[in-house]
Amino acid sequence: MDVHDKIKVMRLFKELTQEEMAEKLGYASIQGYAKLERGETDPSLGKLEEIARVLGISLQDLLGLNESNVVNIAGNCQYIRHNYSPNVTLTLLTETQCAHELDQTRLLLQERDKEFEHLNTENGLLREVIELMKAQQK
Repeated sequence: MDVHDKIKVMRLFKELTQEEMAEKLGYASIQGYAKLERGETDPSLGKLEEIARVLGISLQDLLGLNESNVVNIAGNCQYIRHNYSPNVTLTLLTETQCAHELDQTRLLLQERDKEFEHLNTENGLLREVIELMKAQQK
C-alpha cells in the first residue's frame, strides 16, 4: 500500500475530513491536500512527520520502514459501505503478523471442516434411525 493510500485510510478511520486535514497541516486549500491523497504530489519528510502526528501513528508505521505494512480492516462490513463507521477496528499489521493470522485462520477452518464432517456423519446416522423407526411403525 502506498503512503498516500495509508494516509487516506487512516484519515477516514480517524473520521477526519480532507478539509480538516488540510487545515491541521497548514494547506492553503483542500485541493492541495486532496492531491496528496491521490498520489499526485509527494509530501516532504517534514510534512509526512506532521501527517503521522495528526493521525496518531509513528512515521515508521506510515512509511513502513520496519517491515512492509498492510492495512487489515476487521469488523463490521458497514465500514466500507457506510462512510467508515467507528464500529470497526483498524490495525496496521506487518507481513509476518499477517502470515501468522493466516496460519491461525487456516487451522480454525480445518477444525470447522472436521466438525462439519462429524455433524454430517451424525446427521446420516439419525436419518437411518428415523427410517428404521418409521419401518417399525408400519
